[in-house]
Amino acid sequence: MRSGEKGFTLIELLVVMAIIAVLMSVAVPRYFQQTERAREVVLKHNLNVLRGSLDDYLRDNAAFPDSLDALVEKQYLRQLPLDPITDKRNSWVATENVDGKITDVHSGSPLKSTDGTEYAKW
Repeated sequence: MRSGEKGFTLIELLVVMAIIAVLMSVAVPRYFQQTERAREVVLKHNLNVLRGSLDDYLRDNAAFPDSLDALVEKQYLRQLPLDPITDKRNSWVATENVDGKITDVHSGSPLKSTDGTEYAKW
């Protein structure tokens, strides 16, 4: 016990800082992993929306669109969704058939997902 002194000793402060550092080294990597997973969930949702719009366009017009902008022009989408990996609306990579019509869409990111597959192959 201290005899009436106020404040903390240097050792007490160092122990508290060490405990905080250990807790942060456990929590911070999990936080960043969860944010990456959240981006992947948004990407899957946006891909489903785009592919559903392509299917709706095909059913209504008996052909796939020439560009993704045609989905917006004909009001199948209000705007092209954001690619959460690249943070851009114009980075989508479209797969075309022999007629030059868009049949599928993928992310334009060259990165890999948390499970090791490339985003461009989703």
